[in-house]
Amino acid sequence: MNLSDIERLVSKAQILSIVDAMDRKLALWFGSVSAGKTVASLFAFLLAVVHAPKTGIIIIAGGSLQTIYQNVFVLFQNTSIFGSVISSQIEYTPGATSARILGREVLLVGAKDAKAVGRIQGATVALAYVDEAALMPEEFWNMLVSRLRVDGARLLATMNPASRNHWIRKKWIVPGAEKNLVSFHFTMQDNPNLSAEYIADMEASFSGVFYDRMIKGEWTNAAGAVYPMWDPKRHVIPFDAMPPVQDVLGIGMDYGTTNATTALMLGLTDEYAPDGSPASRLVLMDEWGYDSKESGIRLTDQELSKRFRSWLPQEHTPYLSTLTPRFIMLDPAAASFRQQLHTDLRGTGLSPWAADNSVLKGIATVANLLDNDQLIITDRCEGWQSEVTEYRWSEKATEKGEDEVIKEDDHYLDGGRYITHSTTNYWKPYVHNSALAA
Repeated sequence: MNLSDIERLVSKAQILSIVDAMDRKLALWFGSVSAGKTVASLFAFLLAVVHAPKTGIIIIAGGSLQTIYQNVFVLFQNTSIFGSVISSQIEYTPGATSARILGREVLLVGAKDAKAVGRIQGATVALAYVDEAALMPEEFWNMLVSRLRVDGARLLATMNPASRNHWIRKKWIVPGAEKNLVSFHFTMQDNPNLSAEYIADMEASFSGVFYDRMIKGEWTNAAGAVYPMWDPKRHVIPFDAMPPVQDVLGIGMDYGTTNATTALMLGLTDEYAPDGSPASRLVLMDEWGYDSKESGIRLTDQELSKRFRSWLPQEHTPYLSTLTPRFIMLDPAAASFRQQLHTDLRGTGLSPWAADNSVLKGIATVANLLDNDQLIITDRCEGWQSEVTEYRWSEKATEKGEDEVIKEDDHYLDGGRYITHSTTNYWKPYVHNSALAA
């Protein structure tokens, strides 16, 4: 593999980053989604494997073995990018903790928490590649850098931006040269393989702080209201004026023992634009909740299930006589209540599922829908409306470079997020102009 081979596969910006990365011990690629940063970093990694010191091990680190496989090895097998000659020299079995790349053994390390430090402590590392470094525990990163103790040892990493106060930006990217580090900022304009239509779709997929990070590729703080685009005049409709519904996607439930247990019902409208094209939206149709703090009575799982099920058959809309909710997406931490519902709903065609509780991704999904007027809420969802105006980012977490929402009075919002984000693949093809990224 030489530069003439690489020039046929990547852009000028990517090539320059590959070349400039050779001059530093540490090289970091960050920026927008689909900017080509991972491709550039992997080409740089392959070159580094060829020239890596023979003393010491080669490591690929990521959040888990699964994410390493998805983000690194699936891409390596794309012959249109890396060519058949290179791809044939990369051997990996999904789930394995080692691979062979260009004749060298490479160890794979999942590093989702600080416990991963023990997996590299005492090792001598000749070369390391870190996938999604901004999601790594700082302790693991520091230990990994300290293991680069042979002449010529290097570390390459790729990431999406996070808070401006994130440790990797403040302590590594900003000092840059002082740390023998070079960083590269990419946007989608640096990837010549993207169509204008795709870029427009991606730009429509994010809003607020997520737009700044995922589209502009900027390190920005999450501050203030989580849903600043919320406007009851835009987003709230009378229940009696709800558009026709073609599908009831399901019910999202948050579970609490001392806190509220809530349920939000999500539908997909059957609407058309003036030109006759589909213009479907999502609608939070109705809600149910029980709060032991208000009643002073803490209910058992069995009694909570009974009250929830008594709410289900009521005439929420004319559509429930012909449309059955697809899913019940339940708080994944509510194992006992999920089992209770599973027992009580047997034979009804409904069963509870553990919801996708990727908080930031779920918030981004809801925020984009609201921003693009693709999610409406009926006036029956009073609990959801009472919480959405108070939902804010934690200033204390932001100061530490972390993204966290203030966990107060968010039980209806959580239920709505569970069902909306967990069913993305079902409604995505139907929501008008929807291009939400998975």
